[in-house]
Formats: sequence, structure tokens, C-alpha cells
Amino acid sequence: MDSRRLPLLGRIAVVACLPYLALKLLWVLGFDVGVVDNHRIGRAAWFAANLFTFLLDAVAAAVAHTLTRPGGRRAPAWLLAFPLWMASGLLVPLLTGLVGGSVAGLLTGRPNPLAAGDFLAPWVFGVVYGGFLVEGVTLLGAFAVYAHQRWGGLLRRPVDALPDTGSRALQRIFLVPAAVLLAVLGGVRVLWGAGSTLGVPAGDAAGRTVLSAAADWSQGLLSLAGAAGLLLLVLPRLGPRLRVRVPLALAWTGGASAFACGGCLWLGRAVADGLFPGAPAVSGGLPGLVGALELFAGVVVLCAGSFTLGELTAGVRGNAPGRMIVERFGTRTST
Repeated sequence: MDSRRLPLLGRIAVVACLPYLALKLLWVLGFDVGVVDNHRIGRAAWFAANLFTFLLDAVAAAVAHTLTRPGGRRAPAWLLAFPLWMASGLLVPLLTGLVGGSVAGLLTGRPNPLAAGDFLAPWVFGVVYGGFLVEGVTLLGAFAVYAHQRWGGLLRRPVDALPDTGSRALQRIFLVPAAVLLAVLGGVRVLWGAGSTLGVPAGDAAGRTVLSAAADWSQGLLSLAGAAGLLLLVLPRLGPRLRVRVPLALAWTGGASAFACGGCLWLGRAVADGLFPGAPAVSGGLPGLVGALELFAGVVVLCAGSFTLGELTAGVRGNAPGRMIVERFGTRTST
């Protein structure tokens, strides 16, 4: 069943990327299809942003295609894991925030900025976010199937049966504070989503919409979930009988969303603000600090996850400890 589901999901994900890639390519080439106000952002910033996001989605399409190929099981683990981690961090908060904000707008009667048509035509958002919805479900679904095919023995184990990889004690020193930091940042974002203007500059507070509130709710809850997942992984006595896949999914998604949709967005705005006149200004006050700390927390999670993945999948490189881990968990993996 999984052998047929994986190629299907991967191919649908590739097709779902095509409308977004086509639209971005047109904008990069100077055809402002669907753009109502092309003077809102400087031309250089517009070109750079569209080229960068075109490349991001092209990588997602390439990864989805790789998952469908027979040789995908032999691809280096990091080559697939990192872009899929980034995709999780971008797509999950984006889609949950978009759906939540749209529903909240319908229920409360608050205006949805996507329907305003003052910058981009409303149909553009339908094409872009409709494609993202299909892409997110199928790409991440394909990766879930792939991960269980490649590392299923490990993912099904209880957390208290994880082997000592040699760096767990060191990881605990960094990951416990990172989990606490994620929980604090998540709590701040939830407060903003609930309507608080704690530390928010007056200009930013005045421009908040139903979608920005939903985005804060989504980002905040994902950060809190990521903190819980990290603590369950590094302190297994908190939930000894839980399967590894449960806290790992929480830590994966929460850490990725803090890094990609929080920290990298803040970093991108900071770089654009310095390089391109007319680019949106980087957030100031507490929102700017939260973005920087989300980037820091995400880097810690990324580094710890990379070390762990490398240690647990070291068996195919021929070292004895790696083979013992592979044999113990019944996985057939390659890096």
C-alpha cells in the first residue's frame, strides 16, 4: 500500500508546485500578471524576493520528485531532511494561520486583507495558497510515508528505548534551554494572537488584521508543541511509553516553524531592509527580538537534530556502533 501511496503523493506535490513556479517566473521576467500596485515594493526587492521564493519552491518540487524515485531510499538523509524540515516550517504555520484567519474573518465579519485587491488581484491568492494547500498535504504526507519506510523501526520505538548515541547528554544541555525558550516565545505569540499589543510598536499594532492574529496563534501553538516534543525526547521519563514519532513530529514541526516562518522571515526582512530601498521594514521592538530568538532556537534544534540523525544512521558507513543501532531497531537506512 505504502509503495503505491508514496509515488502518488510525490507526483501530486510536484504538479501542485507548477502554478506557483509559473507565476513567480513571470514576475521575475518582468510580466506583472495579477499585480495591481507594482510601485508598493522597489523593483530590485521585488525581483530578489520572487527569484528566491521561486528557487525555494523549485527545491520542494525536486525533493518531491526524489521521493517518488526508487533511488530515493539511497539519497543522503540530510539532502532530503533539511529541505523537508524547512518546508514543514513554512507550510504548516502558513496554512494553519491562513485557514484559521479566514474562518475567523467569516465568523466575526472582520475584513480579510487577501480580498482587498489593493496589491495583488484576489485570484492570485487563490492560485498561490490553493497550490500551497495541496503541496503541503501531499509533500509532507509523502515524507511521512518515506520516513516510515526508511526509519520505521526507530520511529515506532518507545522514547525510553532510544539508544545512547554518545552526544545525548551534551544535547540535553542545549535542548532543554531551547525548549524553555520556545515555550516563552510561543506564549508571547499566543498573547499577540489573542489581541495583546505587548511590546508591539504602535504602527505595527494599528496594521494588525485577522490573518496576522491567526498567524500568531498558529506560530505560538506550534512553538509550544515543539517545546513539549523536545522535552519528551531529551527527558524520556516524562513519557516513557510514547512512540518516538509523536514527540519527534512535535519537535520537528515546532522547531522548523520557529526557524523558517519566524526567524528566517525576520532575517530576510532585515537583509532586504538594508539592501533594497522600498523593501518592507524589519519589525522593531519586541517582535524583532522574538524573531531573532526564534532564529537562534531553530538553529539549536537543527544542529542537535543533525547530530542525532547522523549518529543513528551511521551504520551504512560501516562503523560498528552504527550497525548495532541499525540492527537493534530493524532499520535499513542509508546516509
